[in-house]
Amino acid sequence: MDRQPQLDRYRSALTDLDDALAGATDADMDRPQPAGGWTARQIVHHLADSESMAYIRLRRLIADDRPVIQGYDEPEWARRLHYDRPIEASRAVVRAVRTASLQLLESLTADEWARSGSHSESGAYSVEEWFEIYSGHTHDHADQIRKARRGEA
Repeated sequence: MDRQPQLDRYRSALTDLDDALAGATDADMDRPQPAGGWTARQIVHHLADSESMAYIRLRRLIADDRPVIQGYDEPEWARRLHYDRPIEASRAVVRAVRTASLQLLESLTADEWARSGSHSESGAYSVEEWFEIYSGHTHDHADQIRKARRGEA
């Protein structure tokens, strides 16, 4: 299986996120969203937390036999982890963990790509499924940031 296009998509997510945040002011980052959606600032913090979880999930899928991957309550994390704080550290987390995971993904053998466990909320969960989810996750949120900065739903 040729994973290079998807690896390229995974790699390009950092540039997409940087582009989505380019020139953002505090007003852009904190613009209230229709129907209570997350602000651009909250999305960046979510990405840092999500990427950190993804980092651990990938490693558990590869290193542990049949791991159970635990879900988490994203809105509760947003509330309890003060998603109103500055974003610089969270941007650095996204960059660091995504870069480290990309290096790992580029090193995997066919047997490692085939490893799996289960997710506490969705059942069977494999390295391939992980990759499918996280290849687009940051891109999806970069688009959400662009809309949030414009005040769109």
